[in-house]
Amino acid sequence: MFPELSFRQLSLGVFVLIAALLGATSVHALLTLDRLADHSREAGRHAVALAGQAQRLGERGVAMERSARQYLVLDDPAFRERYAEAWREAQAALAAIAAGVPAARRTAIADWQARGDAVAAVLDSRNRPPALSRRALNQTLDQALSGLPALSQLLEDAVRHEVERRNQALLDELDQRRRLLTSQVIVAVALAAILALGFGAWLSRPLKQIEQAIGRLGGNRYDEVIAVQGPGDLRRLGTQLDWLRVRLAEVEADKARFVRHVSHELKTPLAALVEGVSLLEDEVPGPLSAQQREIAAILRQNTSSLQVQIEDLLRFNEAGFAAQRLRRAMTDPRALLDSVIAAQRLQSQARGVRCEVTGAARPLALDADLMTAALGNLLSNALRFSPHGGTVTFTLSEANGRLMIACRDEGPGVAPHDVERIFEPFYQGQRQPAGARRGNGIGLAIVREYIQAHGGALRLVPSTGGALFQIDLPYDDRP
Repeated sequence: MFPELSFRQLSLGVFVLIAALLGATSVHALLTLDRLADHSREAGRHAVALAGQAQRLGERGVAMERSARQYLVLDDPAFRERYAEAWREAQAALAAIAAGVPAARRTAIADWQARGDAVAAVLDSRNRPPALSRRALNQTLDQALSGLPALSQLLEDAVRHEVERRNQALLDELDQRRRLLTSQVIVAVALAAILALGFGAWLSRPLKQIEQAIGRLGGNRYDEVIAVQGPGDLRRLGTQLDWLRVRLAEVEADKARFVRHVSHELKTPLAALVEGVSLLEDEVPGPLSAQQREIAAILRQNTSSLQVQIEDLLRFNEAGFAAQRLRRAMTDPRALLDSVIAAQRLQSQARGVRCEVTGAARPLALDADLMTAALGNLLSNALRFSPHGGTVTFTLSEANGRLMIACRDEGPGVAPHDVERIFEPFYQGQRQPAGARRGNGIGLAIVREYIQAHGGALRLVPSTGGALFQIDLPYDDRP
């Protein structure tokens, strides 16, 4: 999907798409509101005009009645003209009302029209019967004019009901449009959120792959090929990371090969030195003086120390490779600690140190061999610094779905200026036990290597007495 586009181009495209969606919804809402406003203004104008025509019709009816009666009494043509003018205006008002009210009310309009025509016929002097008396004319006029006020009131009520009906229809349309706009806004926001989340998840996936790849490189795991899926620039970055993985693997292999070769080259002359010292101590070349025996003892001590350091160097080199090939199996942490303590019981008894395990925890998937080596190094370090009669305590607990293993001793603890470097390979703290051979500083480094290979962490916890190391391991039930 869009493999040639870059991360920045895709991000910009998604932003423009979401902005276009929300913008289109906003423009549609504005146009709808504008149309509704025009409709409302037009409806208001028609309602005012229709109400004015109804009022004018009532006024013209009164004017028609007055001028008609005055004409019959005074026989003045001016009143006849006033009636005619009022009748024309009434007809215009009737036409406007007829166009604005429902058909059910048009019967009243026709009746109003007929009565107006009847009055006009009565007032037409050319159509008067010669024998018709003034009394008869007044009766005919009263009969024609008698229904006009009621008809005017009926039409005025009809106009009012029609205005109310139109107002209600307008309110109903406004409510319908409001619901429609609300639905459209909700759908637009939901689509924008889905697009944002979908593209965000799709675009963040290669970033997560890169993060995981960098984590594997930092953990010296070079066996997995780095392949990043997604935008073109991130895929190219994944290719460069894979090239870096290959180069680091080659460098690591060269380093391991160099250490093995150097160690082998050192062990060969060292073996000759050890054999020569043994021959001297056995007095094979001849009897030794006291001074010569002292020199031979110094040589034996130093060759033994050199041999131990070479073996430790090889062991630290192998630790990095072993951490990359975990063989997990469900393991009981309490049983594992018991076995580690049992394996070093002679050392603890020789130093007069008591070892104990407290707490409990569920089994979890571990590489038992590597974890045994890690806990063994931790215990060996604690025994080395513990005073005679002291106690080394392992505490098991669980927190937030993780296994916690705490190891506390009663030794001098870690000096403040050693805290930052205590886990560095070959670093030795200044608080060393009196009379003990100085170590090579790789024990805690190996422990951290094995713990990190299990996805856990090893840290030094501040403590008032002795050293307190805590192991944090995630529960992973997959063997």
